Amino acid sequence: MSTGASTIIPTLRYRQAGKAITWLCEAFGLHRHLVVEGEGERIDHAQLSFPGGGMIMLGSVREDDDSVAPGPASFYVVLAGGDAEVDAHCARARAAGAEITMAPEDQDYGGRLYSCRDLEGNIWAFGSYDPWAQPQA
Repeated sequence: MSTGASTIIPTLRYRQAGKAITWLCEAFGLHRHLVVEGEGERIDHAQLSFPGGGMIMLGSVREDDDSVAPGPASFYVVLAGGDAEVDAHCARARAAGAEITMAPEDQDYGGRLYSCRDLEGNIWAFGSYDPWAQPQA
């Protein structure tokens, strides 16, 4: 959902983009907003949204385009449900086979956080800390 304000949307390339889409939806609760399939099993373009706002775009690695290399990349996603949501989200990701690199734990700066790797090594952190809700320096 666009608010008319500037928005950053991370874009990824996956070697197995179709499999990544299915896994990201199952493991992290993203939703298929738009998926444009190409020839064979190639994904020309996909948009996955996150409940409450946020989106990533992705596609298959293309031999003719070296401007966007496949991972690893890293992301931080604010979970709207508070600290309890972090634990539940981690359990969901673990059940889908995510490699948990840091179990849920409280952070010194506030909030709770866990991190994991996706199918192709990108690092995802999910937490209750919302930097937009904090006073600016």
